[in-house]
Order: sequence, then C-alpha cells, then structure tokens
Amino acid sequence: MPDILALFQCLHPGVPAATLRQFSRVAFAMLAMTGRVTMLGISRWAARGGSYRTVQRFFYTLIPWATLFWLFFRQHLYRSGDAYLLAGDEVVVTKAGKHTYGLDRFFASLYGKSVPGLAFFTLSLISTQERRSFPVGIEQVVRTAAEKAASKARAEAKKPKPPTQRRPPGRPKGSRNQPQGTLSPELLRIQAMIEALLQRIAGFIPLAYLVLDGHFGNHHALQMALQCHLHLIAKLRCDSALYLPYDGPYGGHGPRRKYGRRLDYSNIPEQYLKETTVEGHLQTRIYQAQRV
Repeated sequence: MPDILALFQCLHPGVPAATLRQFSRVAFAMLAMTGRVTMLGISRWAARGGSYRTVQRFFYTLIPWATLFWLFFRQHLYRSGDAYLLAGDEVVVTKAGKHTYGLDRFFASLYGKSVPGLAFFTLSLISTQERRSFPVGIEQVVRTAAEKAASKARAEAKKPKPPTQRRPPGRPKGSRNQPQGTLSPELLRIQAMIEALLQRIAGFIPLAYLVLDGHFGNHHALQMALQCHLHLIAKLRCDSALYLPYDGPYGGHGPRRKYGRRLDYSNIPEQYLKETTVEGHLQTRIYQAQRV
C-alpha cells in the first residue's frame, strides 16, 4: 500500500485528497483480489477505510481519467530521449442484457462478426525504444442515430442485388462531388479525442504520427489526421486504388491531368525505393512517394 500511495502522489492536481485515498484502496484491492472484480469483492479485499459504501462513492465520483493518465505518464513513464507515436484502437467487450449504457452491436475481430456488447476507443502513446504502449485516453463508444443509419446503409449496399435492381454503370445523373473535408460521426468523435489530448499535452511531447488499424486506411481518415497536424500510419485495404502523379504532356484542352496510371503494388517503380533490409528469409522494402 505505501508504494501505491507514493505513485499516486502526482495525481493531486487532478483529484481531491479524499478521492485519491479511495483510489489507492480500490487499486490495492484490485491488484490483490482474484476472480471476478465487483464492488463487493473490492470492499472485501480492501484494507482499512475501504468499506462497501466507500467503494460505491468512488465509482459514482466523476473523475477526469484522461488528465490522471497524462499526469501519471509524465511523472513515472516518460523518457526524454525517446520518440513516441500516437496510436488509437477500439476494443469490444461482450455484454448481455438490455439496460447497460451504450449497449449495442459492434464488430469484434476476435469473433469475426458483430456481437452485442460495449465498445471503448483508446488513445495510447507508443515508445519506439521500449516498444510499449501507454494509454492516455479512453472513451466509451456510443453510436448516434446518424452512425447507425450509415452503418445500416453500408450493410445494405454490400448485399447482392438482382439484375433488375442493379444500377447502370457510370456516375448517376445529377450527382455532385462530396466536400473533401466531410468526416463521418466516427471520425469526428476520434478527432475530438485527439485534439483534446494534444491540448492537454501542450507540446510537451512532439507528436508527428497517428497509428490506426486497417479500418481507417482511407482518404477520410487521412484528412482527419491532417486536420490534427499529424501524419497517418495505417494499413491500406486490399482493393485500395492509388495512382502515380501524371507527368505527361498537356492535352491542349480542359484541366490538366492530375493522376497517371494506377499503382501496381507488385511492381512499384524503383525510383520510389528508399530502403531494403534482409533478415533471414524475409526481405523488407520501403517505398516513399509524394502525396498529390
């Protein structure tokens, strides 16, 4: 217990002293107990001053967890000579019932399908030297009506349609270009989390890269990262279409061509090759091209 209290001293600017004492007792009980973690179980494993009512009061207290995560990281985990990446990912916890706040159906990669449960999106700082991840922000994902409608529309569009209902090839008549800066409600929620974190850090750590999974390997996620003054690192979809910049002559009429031929991932021009490394039977080739 004294060691935990010493570690929690840096959290004084974020929470009152009474809440900090409750936090230390709850943390001690959760580290010591086995089996399912419940408020009753925490009260049984907590030391003096950790009654059931105290545990209840703690979990009903509004706590700025994002601020506490940052204070703890800055005091005990930060290394001045290290380089850090900002990463985000979503985790899904299965949950039965009907009355839990935020209960919905979310896609879980472990199950390979959508399951009923709760989803949480986490932002972490990744140490490139220690190869460790340190969470600095987490929020529960509560989908709005607009997000549910968009998800349902995408699912309907993927279903095969009979030939009589298929849309003819080409662009629909009267359709207009979508604005470049239009972001989905999901990206707006993540962007708000990133901007709040960058404001909280206030330049203490120079962050330049945002790491996301393949779900965000698209143009809209790239625009979201650029609006936050970050570069996106993500995995492209297997059917993503990238084009080389056009360097041919001007056609003589209309606007100048912006895109050239489509990029062949198995035959990338050597002029974009930057580095080649070989480890055992694995060869890694790094290419770099200017975004147009």
